[in-house]
Amino acid sequence: MKHAVLAIAERRELADLLASLSPAQWSAPSLCARWSVRDVAVHVVSYDQLPPQALAESLVRGALSVDRVNEQRIRAYDHLSPADVVELIRRHARPQGLTAGFGGAIAVTDGLIHQQDIRRPLGLPRSIPRDRLRLALDFAHKAPTIRGFWTVRGLRMTATDLDWGVGDGPEVRGPGEAVLMAMAGRRHAMHDLTGPGLPLLGSRLP
Repeated sequence: MKHAVLAIAERRELADLLASLSPAQWSAPSLCARWSVRDVAVHVVSYDQLPPQALAESLVRGALSVDRVNEQRIRAYDHLSPADVVELIRRHARPQGLTAGFGGAIAVTDGLIHQQDIRRPLGLPRSIPRDRLRLALDFAHKAPTIRGFWTVRGLRMTATDLDWGVGDGPEVRGPGEAVLMAMAGRRHAMHDLTGPGLPLLGSRLP
């Protein structure tokens, strides 16, 4: 996998973060609606052990709803303790199955966004390695499941801490992490962005 090294590093750092959290932090809300920190942590690797046939069956049971299937996958790990979840992520540092798609870019991007879904509401800032951040920005903009291209259509998105930008129109600028989270639909990132395009972007974020 082209991006396996980056994916492995991202998951190992997520496991290290989770191992440092208190029980109250594990139960705290994340940026993902209705999901706790624990739910997000499980979600990151919940598809890795799912063979293609089992994935298809899950989609059928979930009436082809990604949200329903995600919920099914998370609930399948309800029996695990926080320590077990950390160990699960360490064991699956190298992505498999669905998350190994696009050379591992899915795992890097999904893992990076979800780590921020945990860190932002807990007030735990992070310095993200530039190679991972750039990959995630590129992939989030074009990935159909994230729909970043649709969220930022007609806007110029510019990262101020690395040489990255995309689109044409009124500019929205800020740290690459905040640009990424906005493209991923996280309104929380609006606080870290500026520019004449900000009102239009805000009208599209839930």
